[in-house]
Amino acid sequence: MINVLSCAIDSEKVDSLFELIDSDLFTPTSWFDVESGACRVDVFFEDAAEADIIKASLSGAADLIGIFPKFTLSQMAKSDWAESWKRFFHIEHISERVVVCPTWEEYTPQPEECVISLDPGMSFGTGKHATTKGCLMLLDQLAAENADRDFLDMGCGSGILSIGAHMLGFKDVRGFDIDPDCVRIAKENAELNVLDLPFYLSGLEFPHPKATVVTANILATILVQFAPSIAASVADGKDSRLVLSGILDTQYADVKSCFEDLGFVEIRNVLVEEWRSGVFGRES
Repeated sequence: MINVLSCAIDSEKVDSLFELIDSDLFTPTSWFDVESGACRVDVFFEDAAEADIIKASLSGAADLIGIFPKFTLSQMAKSDWAESWKRFFHIEHISERVVVCPTWEEYTPQPEECVISLDPGMSFGTGKHATTKGCLMLLDQLAAENADRDFLDMGCGSGILSIGAHMLGFKDVRGFDIDPDCVRIAKENAELNVLDLPFYLSGLEFPHPKATVVTANILATILVQFAPSIAASVADGKDSRLVLSGILDTQYADVKSCFEDLGFVEIRNVLVEEWRSGVFGRES
């Protein structure tokens, strides 16, 4: 059985709520029902003893932005959970070439389109969130410029960025995550797309073999905290690129400044809803 802590929330408040939550404790998920217009936040967890800790964290974050949601705690079979959220996830046209399609829907691609088949499971990253969209849009542009570069995804989540990077033509694609469930799901999603991509368990604080194109779609506070190790994973040379995401527009200037201090220069950025993602290159 899976435990579910849920609350209804204004869709405009979700991103602010998630930004204030301690992401080391749990991974919340938001759902927007296109049929009813309702927005719901769910946290799925296996150990019932964690319910009070999760509720306290959500309540504390909600209080900071002036909302007081009512929580419900329930249980469901894993098989029921796997079916219940499918109504929230449909085909997404992310960029000029990238399309994300859930495994339970059919889609006939147009010429040149890269279709990512995805079953996100309990990991973050379906293509619906603005940060994922921003990253894939920027990766599409980078691949059009030069796809003959290797790729590292720092915090792979569902594996969507790594799968997209491979389909766009990047070489030696790999990714890691601190959450073993994410690593497992990323591998499963790669297999769904008939790909054998290396995903491994690791954290940002550990050294990683350098790559020419690196993505880090995490949170602004984490990007700044681990900026030196993220920067150290980007290969030297004028063709190297670092894609940073998970950044609210109001936080972008601070993140940009942090990486400029480490020898990077902004090449371009994209704003999707209130989330800004940027591409950076080395100054020399």
